[in-house]
Amino acid sequence: MGMTMSQKILAAHAGEKSVEAGQLIMANVDMVLGNDITSPVAINEFNKAGFTEVFDREKISLVMDHFAPNKDIKAAQQCAKCRSFAKRFDITNFYDVGEMGIEHALLPEKGLVASGELVVGADSHTCTYGALGAFSTGVGSTDIAAAMATGQLWFKVPSAIRFNLSGAPRRWVGGKDVILSIIGKIGVDGALYQSMEFGGEGLSHLTMDDRLCMANMAIEAGGKNGIFEVDSITRTYLDERVNRSYQVYCADPDAKYEAVYDVPLDEIEPTVSFPHLPENARPVRQAGEVPIDQVVIGSCTNGRLSDLAVAAEILKGRRVAKHVRTIIIPATQAIYKEAMKLGYLEIFIDAGCVVSTPTCGPCLGGYMGILAEGERCVATTNRNFVGRMGHVDSEVYLAGPAVAAASAVTGRISSPEEVL
Repeated sequence: MGMTMSQKILAAHAGEKSVEAGQLIMANVDMVLGNDITSPVAINEFNKAGFTEVFDREKISLVMDHFAPNKDIKAAQQCAKCRSFAKRFDITNFYDVGEMGIEHALLPEKGLVASGELVVGADSHTCTYGALGAFSTGVGSTDIAAAMATGQLWFKVPSAIRFNLSGAPRRWVGGKDVILSIIGKIGVDGALYQSMEFGGEGLSHLTMDDRLCMANMAIEAGGKNGIFEVDSITRTYLDERVNRSYQVYCADPDAKYEAVYDVPLDEIEPTVSFPHLPENARPVRQAGEVPIDQVVIGSCTNGRLSDLAVAAEILKGRRVAKHVRTIIIPATQAIYKEAMKLGYLEIFIDAGCVVSTPTCGPCLGGYMGILAEGERCVATTNRNFVGRMGHVDSEVYLAGPAVAAASAVTGRISSPEEVL
């Protein structure tokens, strides 16, 4: 029986000729990732286990992105623990205030992940790196402690679902609309512990930013990971950032898939997911009159330069509705700087938005945009669970940057066409 892309990567890292779904393997990892919320737990377990060294100081990344700059004493203590650990073991890829970005935008930007590699992180959205042809998945902080010390982890080989992409997206439709549409179709448990593998001729019409966004939200369908076929677009992106050789794996023609879905990109419309699950997706034209109080454009899902470009195109020369707080968060310092050069930040400020340092803050209800009781937010983030961004009686509506920016202008959930 042939293997999928994910199974081939796992087999290679386990030193096996082949693996099959359900098999338990011990595999070597290429990168171990933690942030300022999850790393302290891993560090505590690392110390408790009596480990005295890390397996490779260049294959561990610690990113202070959730509550940095520190929002309170507890956050400061969390980051201090990470700083001490990074200094103790001379961790190469330690990113703090002034250097950090949102982790899942920062690692690809820095060339720290490449095709064919195996990446684990103590954050569920570590599945983002499948856009680069890597096998990447989120694990628990205890697993991260073991991985930092040994460079290995146990894995249960996932089965897979295939998504055949065709056609080209319409104007204002991006990767966020595509993945929300898919999750709306298969449900939040539609890919439970499975690999979501994307390919087909439509892939050529999706940018790397589109793919990173889609792979990021594989976990929102229950997926173990999301992974994209490597093509010329992927290679160009990697070759501009990665300074080491990498391996490209392709699924075998006889690879087994639990299900195969056809995804005509040209049929997808600007999409919004209603509370309180990402699967509650519908075209924006069916949203009805939903007034909002806040818009957040950013996160590891949609805080990249192309996302800011879309928002700037819609907001240029316009003002956000007086009652709508609009928060723009470039995902990394490099993106922030480029957006400044291109004039995006001035457009945002003139429109009445606030521009933040890179942070995950509002996405998880941490800081920089907490919702009060009864408030509604359109966010380009990845989750809209009960209480996700604040009060349990607040509501989060997930959308791409085009819908978010248009909604900020009108003060209600809107399509870009309504303001242009």
